Amino acid sequence: MSLTSTTWQQGLGRARALFPGLIASATVAAAATFLSQHYGAPVMLFALLLGMSMNFLSQEGPCRPGIELAAKQLLRLGVALLGLRITYGQIAALGWGPVLLVVGSVVVTIMVGIVMARLAGFNTPFGVLTGGAVAICGASAALAISTVLPAHERKEQATLFTVIGVSALSTLAMVAYPMVAHALGYSDHATGLFLGATIHDVAQVVGAGYGVSTEAGDTATVVKLMRVAMLMPVIVVFAAVYRGQQAAGGERPPILPWFVVAFAVLVVVGSLGWVPAVIQGLGNDASRWCLVIAISAIGLKTRMVEIVSVGIRPIALMFGETLFLALLALAILRWM
Repeated sequence: MSLTSTTWQQGLGRARALFPGLIASATVAAAATFLSQHYGAPVMLFALLLGMSMNFLSQEGPCRPGIELAAKQLLRLGVALLGLRITYGQIAALGWGPVLLVVGSVVVTIMVGIVMARLAGFNTPFGVLTGGAVAICGASAALAISTVLPAHERKEQATLFTVIGVSALSTLAMVAYPMVAHALGYSDHATGLFLGATIHDVAQVVGAGYGVSTEAGDTATVVKLMRVAMLMPVIVVFAAVYRGQQAAGGERPPILPWFVVAFAVLVVVGSLGWVPAVIQGLGNDASRWCLVIAISAIGLKTRMVEIVSVGIRPIALMFGETLFLALLALAILRWM
């Protein structure tokens, strides 16, 4: 038997081992997408809940290897493809004011999240996880940041709870924040700045912004994408920080994970206009599907009893971080 034939058979065997779990994760993701499109709730939340309801598939059995792959590698691929959504031209079009608003609010919110987490009795990585999710782009940021945080026995539980909490808070913000902006007498442009700087998930920003006006929607979307762009430097910083805290003798992860490098390359390529609109659209769709399938797989790996055991403190922490971000954005907009 030739080496090529042996390699082919090994690859085929690996694919067969992964296929059941990948199909299970993709099926949950498709169902979640259908429900989200028909009922208007966040697709990530549906994916988590549906996945948890089918947790038995992740126990010892044929689905386990594929679910593990989807929860890790597809997650990283989805984060990398987010780079296609951002160009430097979009950021430059708004001027320096919104850039300073986004950078300042992201940095300060993450720092405050760390402090609040420590005061609430949680460790620093949990503050980074929740603060980053609130400050940047909700569930996608939580999934991305978790990949560079130190491993511990409750890491997946913390990530899952953060995704659930930030998705719920983002939905509430989508409804409440346009009313806040109207009550304050904001123009459509200022409303877009506020919504884009404060609502967690991209889909909710789009829904809230275009629910006010086209100008508010356009402004909110670009500001939100600027927040998404902050994901790369945040991941780089914390990858370097926690790389230095790995156990002695253990294998250290790279300072720049491959998906962060890919994210940066895609931002640059897109900014130079080298990506056709059709390819960019396909890449955006692929990113969304990878992230939904990944969160479905994480849901499949999680038992409801693990979520219930967390208690009220993480909810209060994320609510406090969300409120702080909104107040900070309002204060900066008043100054601008």
